[in-house]
Amino acid sequence: MPAAAPDVLIRGAGPVGCALALALADSGLKTRILEKKTGPAGFRPITLSYASRLILERIGVWDELAVTPIETILVSQSGGFGRTQMEAADAGVPHLGYVLDYSVLASSLRKRIENFIAEDEPRQASCTVHAEGVARDAEEVRYSQDAVVALINTEPAAQAAAFERFTAEGPLALLPLAGRYAMVWSASPQRAAQLADMPDAEFLAALAAAAGRRPGKPVAVAQRAVHPLSLRVRAARVAERAVYIGNAAQTLHPVAGQGLNLGLRDAWELAQMWRDAQDPGDASLLARYAARRRLDAAATIRATDWMAKGFVGGNRLSRLARGAALTALDVLPGPRRFFARRMIYGPSALP
Repeated sequence: MPAAAPDVLIRGAGPVGCALALALADSGLKTRILEKKTGPAGFRPITLSYASRLILERIGVWDELAVTPIETILVSQSGGFGRTQMEAADAGVPHLGYVLDYSVLASSLRKRIENFIAEDEPRQASCTVHAEGVARDAEEVRYSQDAVVALINTEPAAQAAAFERFTAEGPLALLPLAGRYAMVWSASPQRAAQLADMPDAEFLAALAAAAGRRPGKPVAVAQRAVHPLSLRVRAARVAERAVYIGNAAQTLHPVAGQGLNLGLRDAWELAQMWRDAQDPGDASLLARYAARRRLDAAATIRATDWMAKGFVGGNRLSRLARGAALTALDVLPGPRRFFARRMIYGPSALP
């Protein structure tokens, strides 16, 4: 027999769906999560913004997360002159970001939502939230790159600096993670497969040549894997008594590390709009939510896509690289200034 109809049914128990449930815990709405069973996740490094930290603090999970803070970001171009360096103090925040494994965040959030899990398919909810991953009806653009991820040991060990290196093959990110670097290296699918399959010594030599000397000498590699890269955006983030958040609304290239951060902001703002709602599926309420998310989502999607497409091939990109680096600080006018604020601070609605 189907379970009683909840006010809100969240499909998907990933970090975004769990964050929404926890943000609604004191709202008075009866919330249930329908969990999609998945296999164990491989290594997937993520970078949380300061805005995401604030959200996770407010739902009570931040203090238990083992994160590595980023105090400095150095951006350079292979074969180019000069670099851009950003410091947390310049941005007026404690840290520029926080690095951890996706599975750590997912596990911490999942442990806190046991009371929300629906054992069976509930009856029609007042509103269904799709947070189960990529929507089948999302429009998709396949990038000409795949991402190779890995854990890298260097000498000296990683500290609190992150490195973004723009190469002829694609962007290479080295993110500090508990004394090692979480690597995300974008390259053509053929080259990505080669990098993933190389003997360790050959791979470490290729990485050293691409990354330059500043991150240190790569001496060991583990957990190499390849992930195809696409931009997927659903045309509408709301439907009749339904909302799409996180990857169900938009899946981004990892070049700026903004996909999960954008999804957490989706969840937080939806919870705030529903705090005093009598009917969470009311069409006018959902339309207001979609309107409130439009600018943040559009700016993040466009800026990420701009960077992903701009850093492919062997063009001279020093000016473009510096412009991308500066988006992490609040120093650019117009749309890129808006995007920079969202990268570090989050939307103005965030308390």
